[in-house]
Parts: sequence; C-alpha cells; structure tokens
Amino acid sequence: MYKALNYWVYGGFDGQKTPYEFIDFAKEMGLDGVELTFGDIIKEDITADECTKIREYAKSKNIGLRTMASGAYWGLSLASENEEERRKAVAFTRRYIEVASLLGVETILVVAGATRVAWDPSRPIQSYKSVWERSLATLEEIKGDLDKYQVNIGLENVWNRFLISPMEWKFYLEAVNHPRIGMYFDIGNCEFQVPAVDFIEILGDKIKAIHVKNFKGEDSCGNLHGFGDNLLDGDVDFAAVKKALEAMNYQGTLTAEMIPFSRLPDLVLPDYELAVDTAKKLKSIL
Repeated sequence: MYKALNYWVYGGFDGQKTPYEFIDFAKEMGLDGVELTFGDIIKEDITADECTKIREYAKSKNIGLRTMASGAYWGLSLASENEEERRKAVAFTRRYIEVASLLGVETILVVAGATRVAWDPSRPIQSYKSVWERSLATLEEIKGDLDKYQVNIGLENVWNRFLISPMEWKFYLEAVNHPRIGMYFDIGNCEFQVPAVDFIEILGDKIKAIHVKNFKGEDSCGNLHGFGDNLLDGDVDFAAVKKALEAMNYQGTLTAEMIPFSRLPDLVLPDYELAVDTAKKLKSIL
C-alpha cells in the first residue's frame, strides 16, 4: 500500500522546510510519497514553472505527490451563510484544484463545512440543514473544474459536527453524485464515535484517500488531547483496518497526519523526531 507523510509534522504550519527537503526526507525514510499543503508551503500564487520543478523533482526521487491538504477551510467555509466568505472559499478551491493539476496531484482534501468550530468561538454556528444544502450547492459550482483539471476532491471527516456517521456520508455523497467527489477518510477522527472499519465497509470505493492517525478516547468521548504523538498508542485497530482495506482492494493513499494536540497549549511543529518516528511506525502497521 502507498504510504506517505503529511507536510505539517515535518515542515510546520509556517512552511519552515521546502518541498524539496520534504521529498528528500520521504526518500530517506523509504516512503512512497508526501502530502504537500496548500495555502502555506504551497502558496496560492505559485507559478506553473515552480509546480513543474517540484513535480519533476519528486519524480526524479520516485516520490509520489498523489494528495494535497489544506487547513484553510476552518476559516473559509464552502457552506458559509456569508456570501462574501463563500465566494472566497470557491475561488480558493478553484485555485487549489488548478495547482493540484500542475503538481500532478490526484486528490485534494476539502472540508464541506461546519455547524460549529468548537475551538474557535469567533466562527458562526450554523444549522445542519444549512450546511448540507449550502455545501451541496457550492460543490455543484465546482464540479466543472474537477472535470477540466482531472482532479478529485476528498471531503474529510473532521470534528465539524457534520456528517458524523458512515450512513450520513453515504447519503451525502449520493446527493453529490459526481465520480470525482468522494471522501478523504481519517481513521483517527472517527474513532471517538464509530470505528474506522465501519466507514470502510459502508463507503468502499467512495473513499478517495486516507489519513492515518490514532486517537485515545478517555473521559467519555475524549477531546483534542486524544490525538497524541505516538501513532501506535490509541483505540484504532490497525489490523482490522488493513484487513478491511485489503478486502476492498484499496488502491488509494495512506498518509500519516500527526498533529499532537496532546501537547496543547504548547504545540510546536515542525518536529523532526516525530516525523521520523511516524514514518517508521506507518511502514510497520499498514
């Protein structure tokens, strides 16, 4: 299975390491690919020439660039009831798709919307119905870009109080009804409510890409501190996940995304030692 590492643990949120350094690191660690991040290390105004350089450098090292992620959607919602913000989110996503195509990326991570962002009280609270309807309408606008650039959107299951169970995801993706829009499944994010295997069995080929992390639920359902800095320490049954993926002949990506919220309020990235440890453990479990 294709194993990769997300940029943030290695390069931080402020782009402290170049894409070229990250590609070299992945090669050194024996990984299959890297997941660059859009809006920080990959800027919105990146040129086509620079994209070509990054793509060709990765190719020369035999390192894939199959997915790309972004943290922008927590403050820029595709389902926003503020039309100006929604339009900015659409423009950002269209550029994201275009840059992904230039880099040779297959799937980009997108968040459909949020009914509440619990850790950011400045963000508005929306009804589930509003997020459902507005996100679907906005994705409809973007479908043409996906066809034009031959890029997939993977909508991630995140702590946005929206699309919590695998059946909700099934109905939602059926409503989206586009072959290039599926799920970017995070096997750690779901663990406090529904085991990862249930998502895999129900959603099957709707899963475009996978994020790998662990979660330890304590004190009822746990909190952000449940996302620790040891990939092997938590409630995820990796053996069952691997068996379920093999049963569906999964050919997508498996990308470790380690953001150790267990370290809050003093979370600092990048963390080279954590990147090394995560890469080694990812190769050992899947």
